Amino acid sequence: MADIKPTANAAAKATSVQHKKSSNAISLIAPIACIILGYIIWRFVLGADSNFAKPDPDKSHWFWPDQAGPKGAFVKMYEGGILVPLLIGAFLTVLTFVIERLMTVSKAQGTGNITEFIRKVQFHLANRDVDKAIAECDKQKGSVGNVMKSGLRTYKEMITDAELSTEQKVIAIQKNIEEATALELPMLEKNLVFLSTIASVATLLGLLGTVMGMIRSFSKLGDEGGGEAARQLSQGISEALFNTALGIGTSAIAIITYNIFTTKIDAITYGIDESGFTLTQSFAANYK
Repeated sequence: MADIKPTANAAAKATSVQHKKSSNAISLIAPIACIILGYIIWRFVLGADSNFAKPDPDKSHWFWPDQAGPKGAFVKMYEGGILVPLLIGAFLTVLTFVIERLMTVSKAQGTGNITEFIRKVQFHLANRDVDKAIAECDKQKGSVGNVMKSGLRTYKEMITDAELSTEQKVIAIQKNIEEATALELPMLEKNLVFLSTIASVATLLGLLGTVMGMIRSFSKLGDEGGGEAARQLSQGISEALFNTALGIGTSAIAIITYNIFTTKIDAITYGIDESGFTLTQSFAANYK
């Protein structure tokens, strides 16, 4: 069988997809900003002098004052230690990327049901009405519609092309769809790595904070002894467990949202694959 080599004209048509310039500044700024905000919340909100019965009189301890006697259960989180700001920052980072991914994935899903959209396009192509199929893509406004619209433009050009064989035209359409897909998928998967990473790291940070708190508590027990030391040990263990609770809670939110987004992205990816199959099969059947 002879090799099929699309002409330069077909190659130009197949590569008509415009590359999108995507900025990922949020992935660089958000984690740092969230950690800084986490420290501000821990130091100046939870650690405010008014929240403690015995605030640290030494003002040189500005970074980590030795506050004592928290006035509320929530304020006790301050005594969890210096890892608490990191855990708060991790939690804020998760919220930031959940909102960012929710907006992006919702936009990529477009309007209406993807399966119904593909069925309408198939109907218009069966009637050889490409313009109405393109109009459906404009209504869909999602990633599937974008890929389908890009493929339909090449589809329409191939109908009037008298130089290429049907098989070459199908290859040109398929290549255009692959290029459009390669531009859409990275946008959908971008920044999900933060959710998957924090899902693992937050739990470990929480456990590390708990262990450090336990070490401090048992150290006081060994140094002081007596009933007062036992009371401080019990209090220290309670404070240390705030790290575990915050770490596990952050990890749970990250895991749940990560799985939700990957499920939605898989559905969009399946719709893109189905749209590509629809175009190539339709052209091969209608324009032999």
